[in-house]
Amino acid sequence: MRLHHVQVSMPEGQEELARRFYRDALGMQEVDKPASLAGRGGCWFRSFEGDTVVGEIHLGVEQDFVPAKKAHPGLCLDSVVQLEALGSRIEKAGFTVNWSERDSFEGYVRFHAADGFGNRIEILAVREQAGV
Repeated sequence: MRLHHVQVSMPEGQEELARRFYRDALGMQEVDKPASLAGRGGCWFRSFEGDTVVGEIHLGVEQDFVPAKKAHPGLCLDSVVQLEALGSRIEKAGFTVNWSERDSFEGYVRFHAADGFGNRIEILAVREQAGV
């Protein structure tokens, strides 16, 4: 078994804000929703390593939307250098980045970001070991 996608909720009619965060700031690629689901609103994003899909987040419209403050997808990068660069890129795009739990997950360095709707997103990288 493997994970196919994570769904994150969003308010109706805010697809452009979703694109600003997930596509432009995070660097994921937007993909078309299947025709049978396109009328529901929202949008889908994927990450690739070469031609292989390694992550997918679906943004789905939820009536009476409330942002997820605790539940979140965790996205892993290859290095702390990439992590710091992405944190800077997200901030420069105008989104909140919080490094307060940077060293609180053993073996990893991480930050939390808020997408344009206030949903929590965790970005992490394996902590590089000295002498390895």
